[in-house]
This record gives sequence, structure tokens and C-alpha cells, in this order.
Amino acid sequence: EVQLVESGGGLVQAGGSLRLSCAASGFTFGDYGIGWFRQAPGKEREGVSCIRMSDGKIYYPDSVKGRFTISSDNKNTVYLQIDSLKPEDTALYYCTAESDFCTVMAGSMDSNGVDFWGKGTLVTVSS
Repeated sequence: EVQLVESGGGLVQAGGSLRLSCAASGFTFGDYGIGWFRQAPGKEREGVSCIRMSDGKIYYPDSVKGRFTISSDNKNTVYLQIDSLKPEDTALYYCTAESDFCTVMAGSMDSNGVDFWGKGTLVTVSS
């Protein structure tokens, strides 16, 4: 059974940091791109980073560059470090897996190609 289990969300003050984790199982980790998407209430879902497990290729959209860092233990866990948190980072953060790498179109991540989704972890940033 494929599982992507996110953890690490919580309530944090603006300016703080969080590290989200995604533990994967049930598929060949190295064949996929592991991504993070987020969705805030009333807003469209947004991809915020992706890492290709075969070679470590990383993608960030311009909107999060410099504050978000994706990494992996090269076993079964991917991390998303978020620094200098802003209230607008408040969202449900989802871990995803897509064959080879995440689909990027016109400077943003496209979720249509995602094969597997986690259930999400909530990040709330207070001002």
C-alpha cells in the first residue's frame, strides 16, 4: 500500500521556522519526484517544491525561493524546511509523488500528473 505521511505542521509565529517531513512507503522511492503542494482556504493549490530522488534535482517556484528548502534522507523521507514564515504561508501542506519528477509548466508545478498524495499537515502562522 502506498503511503505518504506528512508531519511537522503546527502553529508558529511569523518569522519562525518549521520543518515538515514526508515519510514514504509502498513504492520505489528512487523512481519518483517528491513534491510539496499547499492549499490555503479559499485559494488555489500551489506547488512549492520538488526533488527528484534519482539525482537530487530540485525545483522551487519563484514565490518561495530563498525561504523553502527541500531535502531528503535518500531512504524514504523528504523534508521541507520553511524559514521566515509569513501569515500567508498558512495552509494545508501536502506531500506528493510523481513518476520521475514533478511537472512544471509556465513556472509553476502542475498537480495533474501527481500519482500519490498524502493527507496533509496544517501550518498556521500567526502575525
